[in-house]
Amino acid sequence: MIFNIKSLTFLLSKNILIFKIVVFSFFLLISNIATAQKVAILKYDGGGDWYANPTAVPNLISFCNENINTKIDSRPINISPKSNELFQFPIIFMTGHGNIFFDKFEVENLRNYLISGGFLQISDNYGMDKYIRREMKKVFPESEFKEISYNHPIYHQNYNFDAIPKIHEHNNKQAQGFGIFYEGKMVCFYDYESDLSDGWEDEAIHNDPKKIRLQALQMGANIVSFAFKN
Repeated sequence: MIFNIKSLTFLLSKNILIFKIVVFSFFLLISNIATAQKVAILKYDGGGDWYANPTAVPNLISFCNENINTKIDSRPINISPKSNELFQFPIIFMTGHGNIFFDKFEVENLRNYLISGGFLQISDNYGMDKYIRREMKKVFPESEFKEISYNHPIYHQNYNFDAIPKIHEHNNKQAQGFGIFYEGKMVCFYDYESDLSDGWEDEAIHNDPKKIRLQALQMGANIVSFAFKN
């Protein structure tokens, strides 16, 4: 059988993707058996502060472990979008204020991660909206962010919401939750004008009322639960 270079390249790339999907599925199976799962924070390029809200994800992990029976390692991992280790995590968190840039390899790696069972949670910490929309369009050129209706399961996992919590005012706009879908399945959830990750931070950092912080943590727990189940 004779293959031209183009056909061979296509077959190789397809086989690599299948291998990653198998490995990722195996990891998720083992994670469910193991004593603790790990989650990660996306360390992206472009100049935006990916490291914003350093206490947010650890606090969310603690809340989930105490309230929805998860067993997540208390230490989230910082991960590059180009890393093959991306496929070890059922959910990746992302936040920041400024510019974001994914190169060609990162676009392909993120897409493969998401279509093979991974989940990306993005929290606009104010000022990242135009950048994240531009970059995620590179990852899913065939899709747009769609506003998620409040009858969607992500709002009704362990806690019921009829609106996404609004933590900080920013531009005084209504808080919204957006998603990207692949073959009918949500692979990314984006909170806009909500700033959930600020609500997950230590109370002393933003002095948010306890009620507001609790709502943010409960919504975060819903996102984690949804990502782990889907």
